[in-house]
Amino acid sequence: MRKWLLTCLINVLALIIASYIVPGIVVSNPLTLLGAGLLLGVINLLIRPVILLLTIPFSLLTFGLFILIVNTWMVMLTAALMPGLGIHGFFAAFLTSLIVSLFNWLIRDIKRK
Repeated sequence: MRKWLLTCLINVLALIIASYIVPGIVVSNPLTLLGAGLLLGVINLLIRPVILLLTIPFSLLTFGLFILIVNTWMVMLTAALMPGLGIHGFFAAFLTSLIVSLFNWLIRDIKRK
C-alpha cells in the first residue's frame, strides 16, 4: 500500500511537470492533477497488467517498445475518465507517458541505492 501511494504521488508530480512541458494538456485546476495521479495509479495497478499480458506477442516482436504504446493508452484512458483533464492527441499522451515512466524509473533507481 505504501509503495502504491508513493507511485501515485510520483504520478502526480510527473503529470504536473508534463502539464507545463507538453503542449496539448489542458488542466482545469490543480486538484484535477491529484485525482489524475491517483486514477493513473489505479489504472496501472488493475488494467495495465491485463493489457500487457494480452500484448505479449507485440512486445516480443518490438523488443519491448510496444510497452510505450500501452503506457500511452493508460494515460489516454486516465484523461478520458478524469473530468477536467484533457490530453489532445496521441503525441501529447505519448510524451506524457514518457515523462511519467521516466519519473517512476528515476525514483525506483534512487530507492535501490
